[in-house]
Amino acid sequence: MTYLPYGKAAGGPWSVEITPSLAGWTYSGLRVVDLTGVPLSFDTGEEETIVLPLSGSCTVEAAGETFVLAGRESVFEGPSDFVYLPIGTRATLNGAGRVALPSARATRALPPRQVPASRVPVEIRGAGRASRQVNNFCAPGVFECDKLMAVEVLTPGGNWSSYPPHKHDTPNPGEAVLEEIYYFEVADGGPGYQRVYSSERGRIDTLAEVTSGDVVLVPYGYHGPSMAAPGYDLYYLNVLAGPAEERSMAFCDDPRHAWIRSSWSGQDIDPRLPFGRDA
Repeated sequence: MTYLPYGKAAGGPWSVEITPSLAGWTYSGLRVVDLTGVPLSFDTGEEETIVLPLSGSCTVEAAGETFVLAGRESVFEGPSDFVYLPIGTRATLNGAGRVALPSARATRALPPRQVPASRVPVEIRGAGRASRQVNNFCAPGVFECDKLMAVEVLTPGGNWSSYPPHKHDTPNPGEAVLEEIYYFEVADGGPGYQRVYSSERGRIDTLAEVTSGDVVLVPYGYHGPSMAAPGYDLYYLNVLAGPAEERSMAFCDDPRHAWIRSSWSGQDIDPRLPFGRDA
């Protein structure tokens, strides 16, 4: 199953709990929790983990340190500060709000680190109705991890993102093999839509109506577009990891739709972007 509606992937204190074993793959994971002022302790185990406030704020106690995350009112208010936790770490969260913990199975124990929101690169991609914003908080070349990669994508209502459709499933030059998670939030409780379809790696066929808390898993195949319904801004957190020694988010467009990129030349960027701050 690639589409997991809200509650389907819940486990214990987590409203979303996706481990590599539960997903049926090897590397990528994600947990989401709604903190209510009660401390929550957990072990990172074999997975390097980032603590990322989606809404609200929290403290993170780990490795003899206390990290204070100011967070944000919502995912549409701009990037958040975050904390990186290495493998083999006991941590305690305390605060109020929704917190995501993207993760990946890793072998190197890098030091814990906090990054302020002001240092998160914000990128505008596409143009016209394919305009969207990418918060590259844990992209290769931006933040060092062993395996984990994660970005946030914000799409104004009526626009398409993850477009043209692309894949990361074949070890070719210019393409990385990755397991990918989409976690969604939609403004005002509205709908969004996510497409995943077959590549040479295998058959897969998903067209899901998504709303806040829903998850789509992409073990292989072309994915996109992610569609924001008119009137409802769409957010998704992408978590990616794979077997390569060097982290890369390299992709291959569906050749039937690759021409779309050239069509953006001369089109204006959607004036509703960026969300939260200047790009």
